[in-house]
Amino acid sequence: MRTVFITGTAGFIGFHLAQLLLDEGFRVVGYDAMTDYYDVQLKRRRHQVLLQNPHFSCVEGYLEDYDLLSKTCDDAKPDVIVHLAGQAGVRYSLENPRSYMKANVMGTFNVTECARIHQVDHLLMASTSSVYGANTDMPFEETQRTDMPLTLYAATKRANEHMGHAYAHLWKIPTTMFRFFTVYGPWGRPDLALFKFVRAGLDGDSIDVYNNGEMARDFTYVTDLVRGIRLLIDAAPIEPESPDDVPEGDSLSAAAPFRVVNIGNGTKVPLMDFIAAIENALGVPLKKNFMEMQKGDVHETWADNSLLTQLTGYTPQTDVAEGVAQFVAWYREYYDK
Repeated sequence: MRTVFITGTAGFIGFHLAQLLLDEGFRVVGYDAMTDYYDVQLKRRRHQVLLQNPHFSCVEGYLEDYDLLSKTCDDAKPDVIVHLAGQAGVRYSLENPRSYMKANVMGTFNVTECARIHQVDHLLMASTSSVYGANTDMPFEETQRTDMPLTLYAATKRANEHMGHAYAHLWKIPTTMFRFFTVYGPWGRPDLALFKFVRAGLDGDSIDVYNNGEMARDFTYVTDLVRGIRLLIDAAPIEPESPDDVPEGDSLSAAAPFRVVNIGNGTKVPLMDFIAAIENALGVPLKKNFMEMQKGDVHETWADNSLLTQLTGYTPQTDVAEGVAQFVAWYREYYDK
């Protein structure tokens, strides 16, 4: 039985990935700090669900606590590490930037050290579509420049990509970074738009719609996302013998067993269409406060998924209306609405 060590198993994406891997017969060891960035009870409920499987175990701790992190890894003896934990949220990075430096930079360094010590078969780490920053050439491709981040959050994630490449080069650790695009779905984060909009709709409150609704996102359903991660586990990059051996359109490094992969739905959805899908699922109109663009926000995101499809044969395809309906059903059940 292969063992996967996942950081962030009490988080939204980590929870879903752990469920998928457990269902497929993996042993999963989780690590999560249970920070109070959002409802800790929701995080604990996720772990309670996972702990019903005898092949799941978890340790509570911070990524910055290298002694505990390394001991957990030593005990787990992982074949694969999937690093999902970190300080999330674009806007929160304006309020508490130091937390991003601690968790996303130092914490990720500690994870890469664990991967080096254990010489894992594959290290996979979360990045974000936010690294594309001020880039307006869409759909976003992994080989495009990403040197114009608009938030510290994005900057820390780009730093993670650079750190991952350096370790892959120095220690020959097969490493894949995946860039997520606006993930949503059941058990989602309360700080995300879908969660806020559904809660407001059911409570009769209004929602804040930034840039007067003139925005678009590549909304990615969470089960599609974790399926992509699962398949990438088996697609560990191999360092090419020469730069000429890097296939066209592949983000594979010419100097390391390292690759960056987009995981998005591959569809640009206008924000107002997303809101309409929520209204349809709820059966009520949403009261809207139209506001100016927020600092650090981008107008649009849109993923080119061709590399993911090339590597795994898989393309996310859940329609926004279907995904939103699934979230609303979960929310009503979970909160008894």
